[in-house]
Amino acid sequence: MKAAAFRLMPLLAAAVLAAGCSSLNPFSSSAAKPASLQDFTPSAQLAVSWRASVGAAGDYRFQPAVWDGNVYAAGHRGEVARFDAGRQVWRADLDTRLSAGVGTDGRLAVVVATDGTVVALDAQNGAERWRAAVGAEVLAPPAVSLEFVIVRASDNRLIALDARDGSQRWVYQRNNPPLALRSFASVLIEGPVVLAGFPGGKLAVLNITNGGAITELNVALPRGATELERVADVVGTPVIGRREVCAVAYQGRAACFDTSNGNAIWAREFSSSVGMDRDARFAMITDDGDAVHALDVYSGASVWKQDALARRSVSRPLIVGEHVVVGDFDGYVHLLNRETGAFAARDRAGSDAVAADPVVLGRGFVVQDMDGDITAYEVR
Repeated sequence: MKAAAFRLMPLLAAAVLAAGCSSLNPFSSSAAKPASLQDFTPSAQLAVSWRASVGAAGDYRFQPAVWDGNVYAAGHRGEVARFDAGRQVWRADLDTRLSAGVGTDGRLAVVVATDGTVVALDAQNGAERWRAAVGAEVLAPPAVSLEFVIVRASDNRLIALDARDGSQRWVYQRNNPPLALRSFASVLIEGPVVLAGFPGGKLAVLNITNGGAITELNVALPRGATELERVADVVGTPVIGRREVCAVAYQGRAACFDTSNGNAIWAREFSSSVGMDRDARFAMITDDGDAVHALDVYSGASVWKQDALARRSVSRPLIVGEHVVVGDFDGYVHLLNRETGAFAARDRAGSDAVAADPVVLGRGFVVQDMDGDITAYEVR
């Protein structure tokens, strides 16, 4: 298990289980070391388009947001900035500590402070539009649409605010099991519905207007004799295709469902603490052993597995054209061939971990490391 941690656990158990990987015990002198990077013959190029910085992440994880080719990013010390092709368009200092990256729809750029205050800025010029207190810790970037800003509290409540003034519109809450992963995953707004993964292996589909539950999909079912063994949380933001929605759970399964009727298209045993991506052909998953898997998106059958990055705290995968991108604990970005899983290119984005999800940017992608360094790449 990578950067995920449990709540409501004895201190010693939490220390062991929140270690960099599921196999890494910090109290053991014989703990396995991260895999050394292998030499390979590059088949593609990772060209740096531009670099910038917004300040370190502290104990949090800050994921950049992309809208219409612009990158919005934030850091723990309260800086929020917008970049256009590497040129800083604006930068705002909110004079407060932040706990989550930026959510945007091109009109608002929204962040959350460590005290649970949601701050909405004008995405065009960085001027503050409103603040709203939600009274909860928020670790994930807000989801933003024309009418709503939806934040996910660390206790897994979904709180919907009016995008015009920050007033509360609705709250969705479900019963949580005694143990759950500390989730940095956002929710997905797809037209009139909101999709969010929850502890207990549930993927909820909600009416965005009032927060009412439309249906719950069973990605995984908790199993085992102890509460620890029964942790089966949906991790990462759900991913949606033309008619499918897919998700993966820790100690559970990966599954895809038909969006027209909620029926499972396929499901198979899997465990991930960072999530998955998909395109028209493949579902890509980073498992808890830091192996990257490619599955057939229509059947769930295995296509390839790349396991040469064991114990390197590999990020959620991102499909970029004919390649797959992952980051690791040492600041490296790895480009894999989408068809075979072979290494295609590698670059060190910075000296600190690339823990937040890589994000598509044009013909390439952008990453933000824990030191707050932002690097935009073009894949050639």
